Amino acid sequence: LLCIQVIADNVGDNVGDIAGMGSDLFGSYAEASCAALVVASISSFGINHEFTAMLFPLIISSVGLLACLLTTLFATDFFEIKLVKEIEPALKKQLVISTVLMTVGIAIVSWIALPSTFTIFNFGEQKVVKNWQLFLCVSVGLWAGLIIGFVTKYYTSNAYSPVQDVADSCRTGAATNVIFGLALGYKSVIIPIFAIAISIFVSFSFAAMYGVAVAALGMLSTIATGLAIDAYGPISDNAGGIAEMAGMSHRIRERTDALDAAGNTTAAIGKGFAIGSAALVSLALFGAFVSRAGVTTVDVLTPKVFIGLIVGAMLPYWFSAMTMKSVGSAALKMVEEVRRQFNTIPGLMEGTAKPDYATCVTISTDASIKEMIPPGALVMLTPLIVGIFFGVETLSGVLAGSLVSGVQVINVWYPLSAACNTIN
Repeated sequence: LLCIQVIADNVGDNVGDIAGMGSDLFGSYAEASCAALVVASISSFGINHEFTAMLFPLIISSVGLLACLLTTLFATDFFEIKLVKEIEPALKKQLVISTVLMTVGIAIVSWIALPSTFTIFNFGEQKVVKNWQLFLCVSVGLWAGLIIGFVTKYYTSNAYSPVQDVADSCRTGAATNVIFGLALGYKSVIIPIFAIAISIFVSFSFAAMYGVAVAALGMLSTIATGLAIDAYGPISDNAGGIAEMAGMSHRIRERTDALDAAGNTTAAIGKGFAIGSAALVSLALFGAFVSRAGVTTVDVLTPKVFIGLIVGAMLPYWFSAMTMKSVGSAALKMVEEVRRQFNTIPGLMEGTAKPDYATCVTISTDASIKEMIPPGALVMLTPLIVGIFFGVETLSGVLAGSLVSGVQVINVWYPLSAACNTIN
């Protein structure tokens, strides 16, 4: 039974925390790049054939990779870790260093790659922008991401009062635990939303929707370091599980648990980047859509737009319900399979026979793929159906509603779930 639990945990960590986070942030990166390139193609970048300047979003990504590569030297060569208590501060320090290096790098490439003055498409008009303004757009997204990451850590680490309050509420039963947990999730939204709002205001004021897109890229530019930190905990946890299955010394398990604890705490920072960047990327994609569709205004007093807002705000909840039900269905199949093996394999309870690991792994991996087909179809088909049958204005309302609702939902539930995981 222990081996089956460890295998299920390892599969879940790999699918969710490593492959899932990687695909999520890679998708955000690609979407932000596409949104910025779409807006740039109908700006003076494209008209004047300023090819280097038009590829500025890709240059941001390249500088981010270089900054993260240089950051790794601080972890491997400059700051040697000797004590367990030094692990978590060292991981957090990597993000700060990469952010500082990225700020310097963006300042340099903004001066070299961009013209001193150019125009950006702004809802049918061309807005005059200077290169230092675009640098500020990238920088505000970069530093807002760091702030969101550390705020998320504050609400998910057992070293601070929010999680300690939730843990203390467990003494009086599940009801108070749920109440305190929901309160923690709702409260954790405040600072990240203000950080996102300030980023949007500054970047849009300087460079319209193009500024929002490059701000999202700035927030994601150090994500190579963030993803490495995010994967640190699950990899350490998997190593500990494998060591326990192999019957290795308890000292090894203690070490991997220490590494896992530090990784779980700092992984919250990476999730914060994912939350903030998702909001900016969604707005950037919305800007690319209205730019190409020729929509100059979205009047919420129009019935079809207001209906789109309501339906769009409902979609994240529908998507969440489908995915949560899928997880429950997969867990039920796993429990039934474990019970079947205990009933049909002689000697399994006594430890004299080995369980059927392959079937349990197959249940987890198949569910992670097959159960995501309906939620994926919901996301992919909704814009097509609404746009074809109800028009671009209603679709604009759907996109705006789902953007706002989705940001709130993810900001509430991730700190809550991460805090519960820390308590466990």
